[in-house]
Amino acid sequence: MKEFKGKTAVVTGAASGIGFGLAEKFAQEQMQVVLADIEEEALERAVEKLEKMQHRVVGIQANVMVKESVEELYAKATEQYGNIHILCNNAGIGANSGNKPIWEVESSDWDWTLGVNFYGALYGIQAFLPHMHEHGEEGHVVTTASLAGLMGGMGTYGVSKHAVRSLSETLNQDLRERGSKISSSVLCPGFVNTNIANSERNRPSSLIQSQEPTINQEAAAAMAEMLKNGKQPNEIAEIVVNAIKDNVFYILPHPAWDDHLRAHFELILSRKELPTRTPPFLVPREDGEKY
Repeated sequence: MKEFKGKTAVVTGAASGIGFGLAEKFAQEQMQVVLADIEEEALERAVEKLEKMQHRVVGIQANVMVKESVEELYAKATEQYGNIHILCNNAGIGANSGNKPIWEVESSDWDWTLGVNFYGALYGIQAFLPHMHEHGEEGHVVTTASLAGLMGGMGTYGVSKHAVRSLSETLNQDLRERGSKISSSVLCPGFVNTNIANSERNRPSSLIQSQEPTINQEAAAAMAEMLKNGKQPNEIAEIVVNAIKDNVFYILPHPAWDDHLRAHFELILSRKELPTRTPPFLVPREDGEKY
């Protein structure tokens, strides 16, 4: 997909972070943009900011872990702007399960993490793809996974992002086999300056943890610092738009991780046990490249 002007993009999780960066970049490309988010006030502020720059945008509150809410988003988006050309399944959260081993993580954490990260993307595909495939115009689907979806660990978040990557790969294969004019990408960023560390603010009341998790404060502080010092959402958005134009499937905006990814897959092929080691992002890089 090369031409963006006058076409329509839908972005979930668009009130902040990568989602807002994508919405802003698409608007700068002279697209009509539908911003969707569960946070009503933040969504209103995001839309207002773009409207002040004379962009053609609309905000629609949506809870992506509820299929009916995503279907309503589709209905309202097409009613507002007609054909949809770009869909960004971007909404995501990181449940704070503390230091629990995977077998002790509460079902509420699994339900929330998979509900938003995996099912939110699946529901977006189910709601929008029939329309996008059938209207016959070029289009693109970007699904936000993570480098956690390419490497090991990271608890429920890592599990969900592995599922998202696999979902994206399957979608891409299905589109190609059917000769669709819709192409797709999976976005796998490293650290980006977003609010994902504060995801608990949006946890549904029905999925509250029965016990307060034990948090490793030192590790949490290190993670927050790495996010703060990561790439900016507008940098990621620029990379994504270029990837769409060049029809790149795997969008890897953090080349500082390439050596670690290569080592990880070489270890898989070696058929050896995964080692326990200090996460690479805790080791400062001499070249200044951001993880």
